[in-house]
Amino acid sequence: MKNFLEFVKSQPQLKLKLVLTFIFLSLIPAPNYYNSLDLSSSHPLVRSVNHPLISASEYPFNHTGLPAPSLSARSAIIIDVNSKAILFQKNSDLKLLPASTTKIMTGLVALETYDLDDIVTIDTANGTGQTMELEVNERITVESLLYGLLVQSANDAATALAEFHPDGHDGFIVAMNQKAQDLHLFDTQFANPSGLDAYGHYTTVHDLSLLAAQAMENPIFKRIVSTQGITVSDVDNSIFHELEAINQLLGEIPGLAGIKTGWTELAGECLVTYTKRDTHEIIAVVLGSQDRFGETRQLIDWTFANHQWLEAPAATH
Repeated sequence: MKNFLEFVKSQPQLKLKLVLTFIFLSLIPAPNYYNSLDLSSSHPLVRSVNHPLISASEYPFNHTGLPAPSLSARSAIIIDVNSKAILFQKNSDLKLLPASTTKIMTGLVALETYDLDDIVTIDTANGTGQTMELEVNERITVESLLYGLLVQSANDAATALAEFHPDGHDGFIVAMNQKAQDLHLFDTQFANPSGLDAYGHYTTVHDLSLLAAQAMENPIFKRIVSTQGITVSDVDNSIFHELEAINQLLGEIPGLAGIKTGWTELAGECLVTYTKRDTHEIIAVVLGSQDRFGETRQLIDWTFANHQWLEAPAATH
């Protein structure tokens, strides 16, 4: 190799030819690596969601540019219900314990699986956490259990609805997770119907917002979560359950209708809300908050004070 280089140096014309050859070869385009890839099977750059999107004529825009208030919540999000556009987010894809916001999925699966007038016989009295004080051998309708589940946030109602499933409690959990997959909530997994802290039981505020938007399309679900208080009874009208909503914002914030509270020591304060003003609907979710009601109120006020729903320019082709 050394002798070859010395020979080239001693031949100026040969040296020039080699340099010109190198320059020519460097100008030849190399094969495009991306042409060799099958991009049709690659993952999309954005996560798809199983929700219909409206036309571009209704789209939220922050016309003031003012930022959202500072929050103690570990994660939070606000979405426009119709377009699913994100108006605000904080750690929106962080997997966290959902506490009783789990019951949004429990209620949705129950509504899609049972009839409201189906009668459930209570086999065991589950006294863990918040309850509606169901009694053993009590016979009560699915509708009354749904009020207990979504108004009182009753864990015993969640257990009763799950155990009523044709495939039992475990079959109900399978149905919950299948529904999550159907809705493309790929960062969500359920281990129980009540929201008690458990390994493998988690979600994100983004997934919860999409789940809530789907649930609120069901008029029965929407009616129940909008209820501030109600008394239900067993089918014999001998056992009565007085139910009161935990959501302190119901009846306090104009246009707010539900949806679900949640709390455990590990999960912290959690809240999912739906608010409609004029024709505009938003979902706000906070998880791991130190002041779920106060922070949600601030987010709702900020959203409607700083956003307009404007007509987007028509698409050109």
